[in-house]
Amino acid sequence: MFDNFQSRQLVVNGVRLHVRVGGEGPPLVLLHGHPQTHAMWHLVAPTLAQRFTVVLPDLRGYGDSDRPSPGADSGAHTKRAMAADVVGVMKRLGFDRFAVGAHDRGARVAHRLALDHPAHVQRMLLLDIAPTLDMYEQTTEAFARAYWHWFFLIQPAPLPERLIEADPIAYLRDVMGRRHAGLAVFSNKAMCEYERCIAIPGTASAICSDYRASAGIDLLHDRADRDAGRRIVAPLRVLWGDHGVVGRCFDVLSLWRSAASGDVSGDAVQCGHYLAEEAPERIAEEMARFFAS
Repeated sequence: MFDNFQSRQLVVNGVRLHVRVGGEGPPLVLLHGHPQTHAMWHLVAPTLAQRFTVVLPDLRGYGDSDRPSPGADSGAHTKRAMAADVVGVMKRLGFDRFAVGAHDRGARVAHRLALDHPAHVQRMLLLDIAPTLDMYEQTTEAFARAYWHWFFLIQPAPLPERLIEADPIAYLRDVMGRRHAGLAVFSNKAMCEYERCIAIPGTASAICSDYRASAGIDLLHDRADRDAGRRIVAPLRVLWGDHGVVGRCFDVLSLWRSAASGDVSGDAVQCGHYLAEEAPERIAEEMARFFAS
């Protein structure tokens, strides 16, 4: 995977982040979701690298990046901290303004990035999420049953950590395998990477901290922005899986139009949650067209 991409280790905000960089052209950063790593982009990034300089970081707590101690209120894993990491990585690479493509947890980081650092975000495309605050406030029984891990991971330490650490690969396979496409859609090389990284010591703690922050301090940040009328100003496109939970449980496009003041477009894709691996040609085409606008 990732032929002609360079692997780098960058220390940003006191955290060592693993980053792959490839291609030439305008800068585009792609952010992965849970419980994956930057490897989720392996079918999309090479195509995009023909037109863009593609930057693929492992978020703090994931992949081969550092797993900082959660700290008070899981402050080390707020989306605000992760968004600042992205800005720092791009600055270290010489990019002050860039496009953002993101999936799942990475898309929540991207949302915060667009609010906290609007001058740096040129355009943004998000995959299979609605705004975090709306998803919590509009939780239904159907959503809670499907996204059980949202409520499992935020339980007080060390219960979820202990259960994940007992068999991290089984946890990963269960979370990913329960989705629409099952596990067959993932390449052996990508799955080996996901399994290797989730077994790295400290990963369970980092994952739980990420989700606890989303259900705690991140919501405080989101409510403060909503109350102050702060919205995304960058052009935004959102795509969701037609067979996924988010599209069934939420009015995705309407919620994002409420969260943004600029142009917002969106569409369902004939796949499940893992769009970049279930429909890579469509996602690469969508991103190339949208980011070249």
